[in-house]
Amino acid sequence: METEITFSETWQTPRSDSPAAQQAGVAAAAQAAPADDAWSVGGVRLGSRLLLGTSRYPSPQVLAQAAAASGAQVYTVGLRRLQPESSGGQAFWQRVRELGGHLLPNTAGCHGAQQAVNLARMARELFGTHWIKLEVIGDDYTLQPDPFGTLEAARVLAAEGFAVFAYTTDDLVLARRLLDAGVAAVMPWAAPIGSGRGPRDLHALRTLRERLPDAVLVCDAGLGRPSHAAQVMEIGFDAVLLNTAVAEAADPVRMAAAFAAAVRAGRDGFLAGIMPERDAAQASTPTVGMPFWHEAN
Repeated sequence: METEITFSETWQTPRSDSPAAQQAGVAAAAQAAPADDAWSVGGVRLGSRLLLGTSRYPSPQVLAQAAAASGAQVYTVGLRRLQPESSGGQAFWQRVRELGGHLLPNTAGCHGAQQAVNLARMARELFGTHWIKLEVIGDDYTLQPDPFGTLEAARVLAAEGFAVFAYTTDDLVLARRLLDAGVAAVMPWAAPIGSGRGPRDLHALRTLRERLPDAVLVCDAGLGRPSHAAQVMEIGFDAVLLNTAVAEAADPVRMAAAFAAAVRAGRDGFLAGIMPERDAAQASTPTVGMPFWHEAN
């Protein structure tokens, strides 16, 4: 395979004249997590718990500004739709490269395990990374992942040394099988891709966290509002991945900053320990020293 796209040498360093680099200091100061709350995935230690997609933005400039405002350190890129094997989308690749951070190529648009495996191998050659976001779609209408194809591809890729970020549903049994296959992260959806509906079954997501306490869980797909991100972070998810919610906002840059704040708030709430829900009211003040009108009755 011949191609002129070679990003692996300098992917980690943003250009000093790029919009991302110009705003990096402000974004880092505003969004950085405490040093003791960093997390690790795929052999990399990260401070930000917000992963950002790179499609659907109004312009490359808006993408760069939103990326800086988000404080994200990981960016996803769909390979199949841009045909990198023929140097397609080369200008876009250059723009994404300038964002800095860690690249997470994905196999979006694949409808079979072998197709996804082949694309993952191509991504490793093109970008010099063993990270891959695995997507094997089983239904074109809902974009629901194919559980059988996903598991099959995950086993192959993990055996070949890939750090597999597996897009899946909120099914606990499938998540366990994926972890047994050796994936680096399980990425259950909150709702169908691009729907913006938020967590349809928060109980199922909470069950994943409770039953898989040592797994890296990243909520992927269906989040539309900052409050949606806070919800999944409050129940203990390690991170969230966003694209459409930011890219299609009226102001993507401000929305990126809002999601970053929501992710941080949700994480802080989880670490602080959220009070239990109760069926009945419970006074927040003591009964001793009741107001005089209670005594009069």
